[in-house]
Amino acid sequence: MNTYEHNRAAPTLLRRPDWPVVIGLAAVALIRPLFSITGLSDSLGKPATPLILTAAISVVWVCVGALTRVREPLPTLIAAGLAYALGSTVLSGVLSPLLDGELDGPLAHPQAIVPAFAVNTAWGALCGVCALGLRTVRGRRGSSVH
Repeated sequence: MNTYEHNRAAPTLLRRPDWPVVIGLAAVALIRPLFSITGLSDSLGKPATPLILTAAISVVWVCVGALTRVREPLPTLIAAGLAYALGSTVLSGVLSPLLDGELDGPLAHPQAIVPAFAVNTAWGALCGVCALGLRTVRGRRGSSVH
């Protein structure tokens, strides 16, 4: 069995994420906490700014998963959600003491760590499912046009 056949035989969630894409998508999503940490979300208006940023990041994630050559969109976007959760936790742990003088975020409230990871994993999974759906629709349209 060659590598391609082996990967196709594995369940979708156990397939290998595209790690460079995971890191890039997580970095894109870090725009949201940076807006919050720097006060831009407050000055541009809450709750609209975080909601608009989340929607825009989701569109980017889905488009990357659907319209590029990402090897496995679902595991890649799930991993991006996990990587974002880790990155935002670390970012708040580093920047909040520097900017506010005290620790804030999930590290200051350990009971929030598991829910933060769960929500961001679900966000990645939802974007991954949407990307797979968009790929399927694009594939049908492309194959029906002859």
